[in-house]
Amino acid sequence: MVTSARSIAVFDGHNDALLRLMRRGEQAVASFLDGDNTMQLDLAKARAGHFAGGLFAMFVASPGRKNGTLGAAGEPGAGASGEPPAVAMAEAQRAVFAMASLLYRIERQSHGRLRVCRTVADIENCLRDDALAAVLHIEGAEAVDPGFEILDVLHAAGLRSLGPVWSRPNAFGHGVPFRCPSSPDTGPGLTDLGKALIEACNRLRILIDLSHLNERGFWDVAERSTAPLVATHSNAHAISPHSRNLTDKQLEAIGRSGGLVGVNFAVSFLRADGGGDRNTPLDTIIAHIEHMLERLGEDGVGFGSDFDGAPVPAELGNAAGLPKLVERLRERGFDEMLIEKLCWRNWLRVLRRSWE
Repeated sequence: MVTSARSIAVFDGHNDALLRLMRRGEQAVASFLDGDNTMQLDLAKARAGHFAGGLFAMFVASPGRKNGTLGAAGEPGAGASGEPPAVAMAEAQRAVFAMASLLYRIERQSHGRLRVCRTVADIENCLRDDALAAVLHIEGAEAVDPGFEILDVLHAAGLRSLGPVWSRPNAFGHGVPFRCPSSPDTGPGLTDLGKALIEACNRLRILIDLSHLNERGFWDVAERSTAPLVATHSNAHAISPHSRNLTDKQLEAIGRSGGLVGVNFAVSFLRADGGGDRNTPLDTIIAHIEHMLERLGEDGVGFGSDFDGAPVPAELGNAAGLPKLVERLRERGFDEMLIEKLCWRNWLRVLRRSWE
């Protein structure tokens, strides 16, 4: 898959397919393996778009919400406080177990077409064998108990990436609201338990995802973590002044750590106005890529699509449209080695440093 000069594989930092599939009930496995026209990512679209693998998020929606994905304007529903309601640990654990189970059922019934990966060698084997590489990720750590017992169990089950918060407060810290224009400096940083979670993830070699953390939480992680700093699906605040995006100071800190940012395709995090217009051109994605390359260097930028988590540019559409983005990079003068770094090499580099 990775040898053709025209069809470059993509390893992606974030998708929410498991949440959408869980809503399908008994049809979930078939929806992914046989294709589903309501999904941005399924096996058929992955193959059509040379989507070789990525981090599959286990995200627990706030109570009363059909799902946790962004609407057309990029604003998830919130209560009177302006923040999405909290999630109880028991409910979070139930949902996380259901999504992990779903991914393993997809793996069993895929007959080798999808494999759950725990190491970079596993991902490289999938690239070689043309199998879809799936890595388990938690987005918002509400399922994790204060003693971190479940973290050991989830790690043994394949968990290799964790975001301490989504865009709501929990026992570990504070997420940024969905607000534009807004600084990401929106409140307190990590709690004492959140700081202990960072240390636990470092011990287990679980990647720590900075996306959704507010700025003070970001710097708390930067101060304590021994691993490369990684934001799996975030954009440049200098281009789109959304609270979810990263300032140049944050980008430069990630670069100094040898880390990576996955450029998010959600239109509300791409656009200067924070709006949800899907007619946003692919060149807007490339503007974020170019800005990040200036701050992070060519080894520090990848993709973090947010497929099935947010509206993406209509020209891209879904995972099957990824070759359009690759071709646009060529048209803009990106050489083949840099495109390969953006598409998959940089992700494998930072995962190797984080896990091994």
